[in-house]
Amino acid sequence: MEEPKDRDFVETVEGLIFCVVGYLHPPDRVTAYLKYVPDAEGKWRRGEVSYARVIPYYHVSQVENTYGFLGERHPEYLFDCPVRNITVSSVPRDRVKAYYRPRERLESVMSDPGDGLEFKLRDLVTILSGLAGLDVEDFGVTGSILTASHSPDFSDIDLTVYGGEASAALRGALRETRRNDGVIQPFNASKREVWSLSREGRFPLGFGELMEFAERRWNYGVYMGTYFSVHPVRTDSEVAEAYGDNRYIPLGGVRGSATVADASEGIYLPAVYGLEDVETDSGREVAEVASYEGLYADMFYEGERIEFGGVLERVEGKRGVHRVVVGGAGSEPSYIKRRA
Repeated sequence: MEEPKDRDFVETVEGLIFCVVGYLHPPDRVTAYLKYVPDAEGKWRRGEVSYARVIPYYHVSQVENTYGFLGERHPEYLFDCPVRNITVSSVPRDRVKAYYRPRERLESVMSDPGDGLEFKLRDLVTILSGLAGLDVEDFGVTGSILTASHSPDFSDIDLTVYGGEASAALRGALRETRRNDGVIQPFNASKREVWSLSREGRFPLGFGELMEFAERRWNYGVYMGTYFSVHPVRTDSEVAEAYGDNRYIPLGGVRGSATVADASEGIYLPAVYGLEDVETDSGREVAEVASYEGLYADMFYEGERIEFGGVLERVEGKRGVHRVVVGGAGSEPSYIKRRA
């Protein structure tokens, strides 16, 4: 059986729907955050059941807001993780009612689309696979389409692409489409401004810095009037760490600067950047910065000087290093940005 992967979905016996986070999962649990709950007034619908979205957008502060709901009503979905040394939401495997895999769902849609949005999804994947020289099997679909609770009237298309080579090929193809007038469109200047303004209060970044992020983002666009996103996911062979190989010990807040030495792991979530020439207010040597906030994924290039703020962790086990975590559960407001 394929291991749980970032952006898979899990439905519990109570009908709660969680989105899987990352690749570190205890043997008897799946690390995930609560995304949808049954609600008669909800906008999303599957069969006779309506669902409400628990968080308006993905951000560590919003995920942590779900902990209060779970602690009050479903404490079995909170887990004091001895590997990460924080409390995280996760689903015990014996409480899984249904497990949703993006590639399986996309395969079903490609063979038999059921509504206008699914037809659009089929055509978009056909175009993207052709542009990037990929197979349809390199893609999946996540979000509300994955659980068939989407609405053709307002839902977006959220794609997954599997493996570093496939992700790099798709990134190159989408960057190339930005130079041409085609059916796949990047965000125009006004959309980039709206995107940046909407995030100005969520992150410790200025409007100009966010606009620079908007310019660098390659994995978002518009197809036939519908917003779509693409999210690289590791294959099984690319998951190098098993749960328990290392322990992560939080040591408090840290700020600093460094040069990006290795950006090859920055495309995934968590986005990991290897560092050199590091300066921090802790005085410790830091090997990498790891971001659980997707805003910082694939945003920084090798040789660039960056600034960061986050939680300093000591990694004990197979890797005896220190790292900085950005956007992790229990962390203070954190960031990565290019140094001016």
